[in-house]
Amino acid sequence: MARRWGRRFDALAFDTVPFVPLRAPLRECRIALVTTGGVHRRSQPGFDMDDPRGDASYRAIPPDTAPEALTITHDYYDHRDAERDMNILLPLGLFRELAGAGTIGALGTCYSFMGHIEPPHVATLLNVTAPQVAGKLKQERVDAVLLTPA
Repeated sequence: MARRWGRRFDALAFDTVPFVPLRAPLRECRIALVTTGGVHRRSQPGFDMDDPRGDASYRAIPPDTAPEALTITHDYYDHRDAERDMNILLPLGLFRELAGAGTIGALGTCYSFMGHIEPPHVATLLNVTAPQVAGKLKQERVDAVLLTPA
């Protein structure tokens, strides 16, 4: 199913790529992770796999979430390796270690989306949910985000 979808998928293209240099050294920066892998806490609702056009919602994942508290709801890629080691897709453990060692200042709230999103949900993602997450990251004073695609 995923291969058929991938062959006909028309990716979005943008003329510019926003870039903002870090204002502080990494050891002072709050970093957040954002994945498109459909990761969520087991206590949260899964992403909508019944809608063939995807799900533009997101899930907030606190930085202290244990790997065994996470699961993946996403039928459009093989996530068996990530299920064995969630750090492949959402490296919470690694970034907690980096924060503990002083390499980064702190790990902020992380966010997960489902990477399979088609129109009309693309408009919702671009105009509603992505700006909501950006606002939450700004409120939390996150300095940088590492995007981890699935």
